[in-house]
Formats: sequence, structure tokens, C-alpha cells
Amino acid sequence: MTAPENSLCETCRLLRNLVKIPSLSGDEGARAAYLFGYLTERGTVVDFIGKNIIARQHHHDSSKLTLMLNSHIDTVKPASSYTFDPYFPLISDSHIYGLGSNDAGASVACMIQTFLHFYEQRLPFNLMLVLSCEEENSGPNGMRKVWAEISDSVDFAIIGEPTGMKAAIAERGLLVIDGEARGISGHAARDEGVNAIYIALDDITTLRNVDFDKISPTMGKVKLSVTQINAGMQHNVIPDKCTFVVDIRPTEMYTNSEIMDMLKPKVKSELKARSLTNKSSATPSDHLLMKCIRKLGIETYTSPTTSDWMRISCPAIKMGPGQSSRSHQADEFVLVEELEDGLTGYIAFIEELSKYSMGDFANSEK
Repeated sequence: MTAPENSLCETCRLLRNLVKIPSLSGDEGARAAYLFGYLTERGTVVDFIGKNIIARQHHHDSSKLTLMLNSHIDTVKPASSYTFDPYFPLISDSHIYGLGSNDAGASVACMIQTFLHFYEQRLPFNLMLVLSCEEENSGPNGMRKVWAEISDSVDFAIIGEPTGMKAAIAERGLLVIDGEARGISGHAARDEGVNAIYIALDDITTLRNVDFDKISPTMGKVKLSVTQINAGMQHNVIPDKCTFVVDIRPTEMYTNSEIMDMLKPKVKSELKARSLTNKSSATPSDHLLMKCIRKLGIETYTSPTTSDWMRISCPAIKMGPGQSSRSHQADEFVLVEELEDGLTGYIAFIEELSKYSMGDFANSEK
């Protein structure tokens, strides 16, 4: 299957226009307003939840299940090493350059065209397009805010991120812990005080040796790494405080709260989680999303990076055009042929999904 030529041209045009509109996390208003106008001009009914855009088919049927197409409209700040203006990039027939072109403008543009492609069609499920903000900074006004309002009306989802149109069927969560060891200061020459560094080192050794014995069938074991440590004011003073940071990549076998409850009693240092909401995700092996993946022969993998998937509670996969390795890099780009792969991939997936009956969907959700 190939993408309709007009749709591919329009996808490229839309993405180039999006790149020209700065949309840093927390400041997505201009891009959201542009997309609101773009969608309403094409006859869709668009709602806002904050700066997040929600669009439904006009024949939305509440008795049917709903598939959400979601990607994010915000970007990180441009790297200082860009060799061109990230908002007015080079023009090429084969590349779309610019900040956010790959992550996740390509998914946004392809999902919009896919949604419009099926807009008038009556499928065995509803399509809902959700373009969220504040994904890059994990802000409170992005998908977290949206999901609180729409969770009861969404049953499964495709999360648009640059995956090379492979399907991420699992995604590790993220738990960042700030540790603080407390000692007693003293003069280093007189064997005084209690060295907070030694307390922290003992605790770090303990944390390194924690056995997370519940193993995920798709992601394996929970990964724990100590990534930062800081202590001391000068060479001759025993430090009374030592801080360190623990980076944990959970699997679906543990909640972040369960991991905190496991670790706290094992150490003398005080442990504080920066957030407990960045959960891991995994697609149920018998869900229709997985059946479609297998039917279409789509390559699957476990994603090491997080996305808005961690903020929703329904079955999902993460799939989109572009490459994750280009994300947050200077001179960001996506290939036009990757946009074509995105369009054809999304359309083929929804067409395959639509071959199942309402009964199949109902049984899959049980």
C-alpha cells in the first residue's frame, strides 16, 4: 500500500508549517491555535482541554469502543549547535528539517492526515485525535490533564513517537530518586565526625544489590543505576551531608510506589521520589492491537524511552515515523519517505483493525 499522493504532499506542507511555529513545552499556544484552524477548516469539530486538541469523527458513537491517535505538539529547546535556524530550516525535496520535525512533528502530521482520511468512514470503532502539550517536560497540563477528562471514553491507543514505524509493545517507566545521607561534620585530621560519604556509599552498594525478583516477560528485570553523587565543602572537613541520585527504569511488574516501599527500609539515607507517575507500560499479548501487529508483520520491541503512554491507562502501542536517535539532536530532520511510511503504516493498521467485529473488540477488552 502507498500513501495517497495528495495526502503525502499535504503532510509535508503541514509539517514544514509546524516547524516554523515555536512550541516549547509550556508555550504551545501558537501551534495549538494553528492546528485548531487547520482542522476546523477541514470540517472537523475540535475541542480544547487547556492547549491540548481533541477531535472526534462527526458520527462518533458512544456505544462503540474508541481508538485514540495521540502525539505531542511541544518540543525541547533547540541545541546550540544547530547549523541553521531551527524554525526556518533548509528546503529539500527529500528531507524535512527543523526543531521537532522528527520528534514528534512527523507523527503529528501523519496522524492528522490519517484521521482526516478516515473521518467520514464508519468503522467498528471510533477514532479520536488527541494532540497533547507538555510531553517533553512532563508538565501537569498535558496528557495528565487530558486523561483525567477523557479516560472513560478511550479504550485503546496508538502513541505517535519516532520508532521507524516499528511497534513498541512495552515501555519502561522512570523513577528518579534523590537520596540524602546525613552525618556529623568534624576535622579530618582529628578522627572526628561521622562521614556522610561513607553512609551514602554503603547505601549505594545496598541499592546496587537489590534483587527485583519479578521479571517482566517483555522487559526483563528492573534497572537501577546511581547516576550522580555530591558531597563535601573542602578537603579537611568531614562532610555531614552527601546527596546522590538514583535512576530506575521499572517494568510493569512493579509500581513506582512498590519500589519505593522496597528500597526505603534497606538504607540509612533518606530517599525521595521526584515523581511516582512515570509508570511502565506493556501491551497485553492477546489484545487486538497485538493481533494486528502480528497480522501485518510489524517488528516489535521494548522502548527504553518514555512518552505519553505512561500517562494513560488503556492498552496501547507506540509507533510513528522517524528515528528516536535523532530526537533532541541539532539539525533535526525527518525523511519524506519516512512520512510516507508513517501514512501508509497508520492507514494499513486501522484498515486491518477495522476487519474485526464489535464482538471481537468487546472480548478483547475483557
